[in-house]
Amino acid sequence: MAVMRGPLAGLRVIELGGIGPCPFGAMVLGDLGADVLRIEKTTAIRSSIPAGTSHDLLQRNKRSVGVDLKHDQGIELLLWLVERADALIEGFRPGVTERLGLGPEICLERNPRLVYGRMTGWGQDGPLAHRPGHDIDFIALSGALGAIGRAGERPVPPLNLVGDFGGGGMLLAIGVLAALWSAQRSGEGEVVDVSMVDGSALLMTMTWALRAAGVWSEERGTNLLDSGAPFYETYECSDGKMIAVGALEPEFYAQLLEVMGLPPRAEPPQMDRSRWEDTKRRYGEVFKRRTRDEWMSLALETDSCLQPVLSMSEAAENDHNRARGTFIEVDGDLQPAPAPRFARHSTAQPTRPRWPGEGGREALRDWGVPEERVADLLRMGVVSSCDPGC
Repeated sequence: MAVMRGPLAGLRVIELGGIGPCPFGAMVLGDLGADVLRIEKTTAIRSSIPAGTSHDLLQRNKRSVGVDLKHDQGIELLLWLVERADALIEGFRPGVTERLGLGPEICLERNPRLVYGRMTGWGQDGPLAHRPGHDIDFIALSGALGAIGRAGERPVPPLNLVGDFGGGGMLLAIGVLAALWSAQRSGEGEVVDVSMVDGSALLMTMTWALRAAGVWSEERGTNLLDSGAPFYETYECSDGKMIAVGALEPEFYAQLLEVMGLPPRAEPPQMDRSRWEDTKRRYGEVFKRRTRDEWMSLALETDSCLQPVLSMSEAAENDHNRARGTFIEVDGDLQPAPAPRFARHSTAQPTRPRWPGEGGREALRDWGVPEERVADLLRMGVVSSCDPGC
């Protein structure tokens, strides 16, 4: 049997294989202890030739099996698994699972308590629902991308953190857990419609609040939190490395000025926006006088809200992150550790990322599929699995 830990131990989740936000949401559930079974295309497994360790970290803490969903017995197997699942999540365009015979109506008929999570960019309806797109397109439409960048410059895509992962996969996990709570009390399942446009818009709620209060301009790079303020900015040091300043509160700002060696009385009022550009230029000159490490040494025992801008490699070696175990290494792959932390539960130690189909035969047995049935499906090619050394 698979060893499951964490607050979601015992929860069974089917993930219909896809890319980006849906695998991330499934990984989060797996990190928290859920038994996640990823359904792959059989062609993906036949074309996958393991030659060492898989580095697809989104596939940690889950097992997978290939199922031919164009075969009647493949559909029947999946519906049999649905009957034993708590949740199913998928990231196809609207209508795809319905055409496969695996839509919410059919699945909920087989398992009325099922939570059916649907992850898309545009949502299940609306004029763009059936159009292709990626993170940058979705956050462009929600208004998030247009707010990110420096004054007078083009918007800067924030990797794919805002659409795919923050407004997508993370919101999918939250939506599924909320629906599971409801299903536990009511006995009735739910369909969860997660859109990256909706999710990235939701992440902008505080920014909309500032706009409503009249203190947020739609001109990029001129506001308190978007690089407009000199005390919420990044600066280059004499060694070419960068530091980040986030001294918003007056008491922290005063300590920042002390670290920088600037007399507070000689500085313009902190919130005098008319002076921000001049102040930023002056701060830039000041920070260029020392190396990043020298600035950090000066700021070490202060509340100046000054921190180094670390590369990914540096972040993994940072003393605070090492003390917290923020990053861990599994089979040579450095990666973020599961989060959040719990007082009474341990999150699952990340497993080595599985190849498509790896651990599938074991997973089917654990989910109750008779061994002889698994063997028959493997012989017919309806099911494909891949174990180490295959």
